[in-house]
Amino acid sequence: MAKIAVYDINRNQVSEREVADAVFNDDVKGYLIHDMVRYQLAARRQGTADSKNRSEVSGGGKKPYKQKGTGNARQGTIRAPHFVGGGAAFGPNPRDYNFKLNRKVKKAALRSALSARFKEDKLTVLNALELDKISTKAFNEILKRFDLANVLVVIDGTNPNVELSARNLPHVKVLRAEGVNVYDVMKHRTLVLTEGAVSQLEGALA
Repeated sequence: MAKIAVYDINRNQVSEREVADAVFNDDVKGYLIHDMVRYQLAARRQGTADSKNRSEVSGGGKKPYKQKGTGNARQGTIRAPHFVGGGAAFGPNPRDYNFKLNRKVKKAALRSALSARFKEDKLTVLNALELDKISTKAFNEILKRFDLANVLVVIDGTNPNVELSARNLPHVKVLRAEGVNVYDVMKHRTLVLTEGAVSQLEGALA
């Protein structure tokens, strides 16, 4: 099993722990990460864009002029797509952008994303992450000690002080272990996990 250093919030190494190779040291499969990011972004799309076709535009019930003798091309309605105010020919209609991914693919993609951060040496493990009160300044000081700017922080449970302290920091996001996803892992350049979060991820993905 691979090993990783464990730090406290003052950046002092307090121990070293083994991490499951199946979760943090697996083969990095870029195509799975790509598929999962597409899946997540597609699920966020509202798909509510809509336009009216010629049957939905008001007016146009009467033939605009007689069929023959005017010298103009024959027309049946002024609500055809080539008329101003006419219906759209191939406009957008409400649709669902979701597509199916198997559960095994989703788990494998997350393992690949976590493994990518581990192999790039962009993964930091803390023994605990606790704040006495809600303080953006205090949380930012912790990040500065580790030279972190664009970071995803994963905690092992509900922690309002940490979650609210990080809320106003740009390029910083705090998630609970059960909410870790491929898109957020890949969007942020570095990943910080508490020891409890590592155990939860290993239990869910190993």
